[in-house]
Amino acid sequence: MALDADTMVERRRLRRKLSFWRIFAFVIAVIAILAVAGIGAKDSFGEQIARVPITGVISDDWSQREFLRKLGETERVKAVILAINSPGGTTAGGEALYEAIRKLSGKKPVVATIGTVGASAAYLAAIAADRVIARETSITGSVGVLFQWANFKELADKVGVDMRVVKSDPLKAEPSPFNEDTPEETRVLADLIEDSHKWFLERLAERRDMTAAEARALGNGRIYSGRRALDLKIIDAIGGEETAKAWLVSEHGISEDAEIVEWTANSTFDEFGLSGRLSALLGQIDGLQKLVTRIAELASADGLVSVWKPQAIED
Repeated sequence: MALDADTMVERRRLRRKLSFWRIFAFVIAVIAILAVAGIGAKDSFGEQIARVPITGVISDDWSQREFLRKLGETERVKAVILAINSPGGTTAGGEALYEAIRKLSGKKPVVATIGTVGASAAYLAAIAADRVIARETSITGSVGVLFQWANFKELADKVGVDMRVVKSDPLKAEPSPFNEDTPEETRVLADLIEDSHKWFLERLAERRDMTAAEARALGNGRIYSGRRALDLKIIDAIGGEETAKAWLVSEHGISEDAEIVEWTANSTFDEFGLSGRLSALLGQIDGLQKLVTRIAELASADGLVSVWKPQAIED
């Protein structure tokens, strides 16, 4: 059916009005979303002190080292607090983490706080920081290296298991749980442990301003309470996160208003912190997938072990 001129004009007018209100609604939605996201991300624009947890068994973790590298390049993070609660881990893992923390310390001040336990490889990580703080009853120290294995030869003999092997040399793949240990095997392992322990003691002497003899006397594998560790100068102060922040403020000029924010390997390194927040927020709103994309675009322009553990006590 043909439309008269007045009807066509009226329809065009309605289309223009509808387009106007659609654009207006879109702008209002964007403003509202930016306002909400801005509330959640307001800390992203001020100074931050990053809290980095170091927990569990320490291993040679590439992703952890890469995270620390990126953290050192993040401008809004002005300092780092390592929140350590770990019994230690592998010697290679402790060495790699130590080196990553030293590199981070070259870019911004780093403080280590020891909670329940920060021993062995975890203590090695702590002394890589610029300052070490522990609770009076924290467990720390345990500067040492160990190598453990089980021997099942007697059990295998009882059940009739005969383990056979062909190898290039007698020391290959030794010690074995199915063979009696030989003096030569024990000597080789002792040499390996002594060399790794020497490396640990060198780091202790270097970072805690000790002589080699002093480091050797303290690095005998024993654990210390926090207050005993303070007396021995293997930590710097008693306290926790508040103590760490106070030192950063007084000694490195960090703002007292700087917020302590937990950073992990899953944290976004978006400099303004808006893109990820907006995407997460808008992703929960039905029917706004295209808006999510658009707003995001606009906003985002096994071996040796250095570990402490209590041993079972037998009568």
